[in-house]
Amino acid sequence: MPGNRTVRRAALAAALSALAVTAPAGSSATAAPAPAPAGDRSEIPARSGRTDSAVDRVAHFYGSYVDAVTDDGRGALAQALRGHYLTPELRARLANWEQREHADGVLRGQDTPTAWRVTYNDSAMGRAWTRVRLTWGSPEQPRYTHLLVTSDLHTLRITDIEPDKGQ
Repeated sequence: MPGNRTVRRAALAAALSALAVTAPAGSSATAAPAPAPAGDRSEIPARSGRTDSAVDRVAHFYGSYVDAVTDDGRGALAQALRGHYLTPELRARLANWEQREHADGVLRGQDTPTAWRVTYNDSAMGRAWTRVRLTWGSPEQPRYTHLLVTSDLHTLRITDIEPDKGQ
């Protein structure tokens, strides 16, 4: 009969294999490594963030928003996330854009993306610019849209979302 440590290693290996299969394209998860030796957890994929990082806040918003829209549609949770992360001025501009375009202004689309990726772009004069890549369609034939998201470095709230013309 296998020992408790052997059972835990097998469970860890199975969990890591499952993570490699289910991690969305473009996520910060990496392919699952071979099981680490006992006590060595340095190769286990991890996600982290900081409460004082505008880029992390944008990543948290897009991760939560895409999940909310995927799970519930554009209901109360999606609206609450907008209220927490976006400035009132941006919410008003998005409402006008959405009425005109008949699409979600945060995602700049009518459907829901299958994955998202957020990267730092620049910062100056109390603002940070973050690039957001949204993945649409199947893993075999992905399509991408790119957004440039502006955040206020004092409040860390998102002040603008525009198509990224540099992509």
